[in-house]
Amino acid sequence: MGYIDPNPPIAEGQLLDAYSDTVSKAVDRVGPAVSRIERLDDRGHGSGFAISPDGLIVTNHHVVADARTVRIRSANGAVGQGSVLGHDADTDIALIRADMDVAAWARLGDSKTLRRGHIAIAIGNPLGFDWSVTSGVVSALGRSMRASNGRLIDDVVQTDAALNPGNSGGPLVSSGGEVVGVNTAVIRGAQGIAFAVASNTANFVVSEILRFGHVRRAFIGIVADTTALPRRVALKAGMGQETTVRIRRIEPGSPAEKAGLKEGDFILAIDGRPVAGADDLIRLLDGTRIDRQTPITVYDLDSQIVDRVMVPIARAAR
Repeated sequence: MGYIDPNPPIAEGQLLDAYSDTVSKAVDRVGPAVSRIERLDDRGHGSGFAISPDGLIVTNHHVVADARTVRIRSANGAVGQGSVLGHDADTDIALIRADMDVAAWARLGDSKTLRRGHIAIAIGNPLGFDWSVTSGVVSALGRSMRASNGRLIDDVVQTDAALNPGNSGGPLVSSGGEVVGVNTAVIRGAQGIAFAVASNTANFVVSEILRFGHVRRAFIGIVADTTALPRRVALKAGMGQETTVRIRRIEPGSPAEKAGLKEGDFILAIDGRPVAGADDLIRLLDGTRIDRQTPITVYDLDSQIVDRVMVPIARAAR
């Protein structure tokens, strides 16, 4: 009797069928929650998606700009208006409350579970082609990109799912039908390079807007990227995470510079709480830490030491 491979290769046709089935199911789950967002002055439109049955809709800050009221067109043909509850230029996220019933809503998933190569599906209203679907993969994680106000947005998801003007504010969807990013930008003239604000960042901003009407944000004055945490460093620091953030740039005169932090340092923890990525950095540097000396655990690559640095946290300018 000949050898029987217990894991025979899957035929290409079967793989394509499985991929198509995965994408279509994710679209069926999230697509009805996607809406077209229009400014009442007819100066542009974008996309948005409902995240709750009571009509909370997430979109981009640059879609609503300074508008207080927007027009909403739902996938089922309903048209109504919504009030802009708040927006955050630093992350390009805005939150709307619809004055109409929403037929469906989507779940904000955990963007920490993303890996390069995961399926990424974009749903939106590009160039007037409403409720269009494109798909690709997650190309990179932990990117930084510049917001409309000039500040850098950390923890951005890079994807090759095609995006065009009008996709802004729409969901980037995982194979499981959860929103893992808010589509926000493309690079003009480039192909296959688009960006979405990570869902964990969006979730933080939504929570702050609902509680305070704006995002309370502490400031230490760094630009940082999510990166792999070397095993030897994790063991030395007694940390369990596999990733962390590495300081790429420090602003002159900032709290980070005053505390002695340097470019290239790993930030392992804030006040004893592990930092596994840029979204943790954003979440842990919330308004409760403003004007407080906060202990930050740092690994200095130059001196090869783990140090606990007291950083005087400032208030970020609004």
